[in-house]
Amino acid sequence: MAIGLVDDNEFQAELDRLSGVRVATPEVVIEPLPTKGRNTGDNNVPESLRKIIGETSVIDGRQEALRLEEQFGISSSSVSAYAKGATSTTTYNTPAKEIIAHINKSRQRAIKKSNRVLNAALEAITQDKLDYADATDLSGIAKDMSVIIKNLEPPTPSVDSEAASKQPQFVIFAPTFRDERTYESITVNE
Repeated sequence: MAIGLVDDNEFQAELDRLSGVRVATPEVVIEPLPTKGRNTGDNNVPESLRKIIGETSVIDGRQEALRLEEQFGISSSSVSAYAKGATSTTTYNTPAKEIIAHINKSRQRAIKKSNRVLNAALEAITQDKLDYADATDLSGIAKDMSVIIKNLEPPTPSVDSEAASKQPQFVIFAPTFRDERTYESITVNE
């Protein structure tokens, strides 16, 4: 047989002739490459669950959100991202508007409720009760409600850092004044 290209049948016939043993041709299996992004089986947390976990973390505390995380098989880093309004740890600094709006709405509901209880406790502290009864319980309730409101209110950005970055800055150069005597004088004849 000459050296060169042959088809499979001729190759197999030559192998059989030389060795007497039939060699099985290998089976070729082509597996697709993994795709970019989310692969089959990866968890894609629904938007509603992200909102609930974010709200739970802000209102009820991180421990409650971590309990939810365990039930749904979500990572604790994702819980932190959802509490900030982000959809994942990569978008931590750019929160989703829908999630942040839901979390802020939940905060406002809790703040209103705490405000009602705080005002009721403050109104219940009367001069009579101050004179004749122990009002420490009522003042404790009022203090607790004010702490709750303070903890639930969204953080306000500092005025100094935000104002300095957004306000225009003007740089004015003032030339120094020179006296007329410092200039050279030239006499011109007309």
